[in-house]
Amino acid sequence: MPINLQMPALSPTMEEGTLAKWLVKEGDEVASGDLLAEIETDKATMEFEAVDEGTIAKIVVAEGTDNVKVGEVIAIIAEEGEDVAEAGKEDGSSAKAPEPEPAVEQVAEKAAPTPEKPSEPAPAETPKATSDGNRVKASPLARRLAEQKGVDLGALSGSGPNGRIIKADVDAAEGGTAPVKSEAAAPAPAPAAAPAPAANDFDIPHTSEKLSGMRKTIARRLTEAKQTIPHIYLTVDIQLDKLLKLRSELNATLEPRGVKLSVNDLLIKALAVSLMQVPKCNVSIDGDQLKTFARADISVAVSIPGGLITPIITSADTKSLSTISTEMKDLAGRAKDGKLKMHEYQGGTASISNMGMFGIKNFDAVINPPQAMIMAIGAGQKRPHVIDDSLQIATIMSATGSFDHRAIDGADGAQLMQVFKELVENPLGMLA
Repeated sequence: MPINLQMPALSPTMEEGTLAKWLVKEGDEVASGDLLAEIETDKATMEFEAVDEGTIAKIVVAEGTDNVKVGEVIAIIAEEGEDVAEAGKEDGSSAKAPEPEPAVEQVAEKAAPTPEKPSEPAPAETPKATSDGNRVKASPLARRLAEQKGVDLGALSGSGPNGRIIKADVDAAEGGTAPVKSEAAAPAPAPAAAPAPAANDFDIPHTSEKLSGMRKTIARRLTEAKQTIPHIYLTVDIQLDKLLKLRSELNATLEPRGVKLSVNDLLIKALAVSLMQVPKCNVSIDGDQLKTFARADISVAVSIPGGLITPIITSADTKSLSTISTEMKDLAGRAKDGKLKMHEYQGGTASISNMGMFGIKNFDAVINPPQAMIMAIGAGQKRPHVIDDSLQIATIMSATGSFDHRAIDGADGAQLMQVFKELVENPLGMLA
């Protein structure tokens, strides 16, 4: 029996996706684990693997198709011993999406009489295409046909229900027999001023690009986060000199193993240890419940083409710095290639976002729900700093914690920032 290959849900929040590219073609034999397609989800572009084996009998959804609903049939697989042509023929037709034209419109158009030429034309009795404001009422099919045939809907009178323009009106217009709006029948409109340009539609050279599924999701989630989560921001200045010295010493030791620690690797560790020392910040709101996590899984913001993704270092509080560094390099590389698995970026108990490499001094990051905090890291800069009651030059970094005030009180957030500062300024403490 042919197997219907359906659009998979590649993330818990995915409702639809873009079938970016087929990696197989009709007639190809596939086995379990073979890569079938690249699918752009609400998180990233991911590879879709085969679960069943057989032959690709029919590709139902072409590559590049947007807004493919989860569960929609995208291809037909013929099992071993089946006739490939018959499998594609039998199930392919049933798998196709139904014609989007609403049934009500189709009935209305079939029921509408063909316009007849009256012996005595009476403009006042000719039904007019009604409009909502400046929008002409027309069926979706009529609009599509008018666009294809270059027919001006605004010049037509509709013969459908309530004066709506239907397919028959457009067909008649193409043949030169359609009734047009009578200027005498309608009150003379006041002279209209030239339409003002839209706010972003001035005569400025520009390009337009359709939003990707990832960008749409980023926009939606960040809007929801700012609208539904009461953010509180706490900033501390941290002296980095001891951490930079320790990093240099560790890198000299780890060089034979091919490991090179970044400053961010040490900050991931510091945040994870801080969360375990201040468990009231290692939490999440779940409906009317407050979850407190038993380990620190740190989501790390990584910029990728077209958006942002947050691969996770699990149990970062107990892992060595060399392990964190190795895992982070692997996750970041695969994130940029769109190769992450769902469990590698779904979850996390808190996030860290570092923009220091761009010279950003400090910033306020938006919480990544359902998490309750995110740490924003600025650049380490040489600044005048008071050390032992004397003004000296030190490498100072600003860190800002964003906290969900529903789950984390200001005092608890302040305690986390204090512990984080102490660990970074005395980094041997995070290794003990």
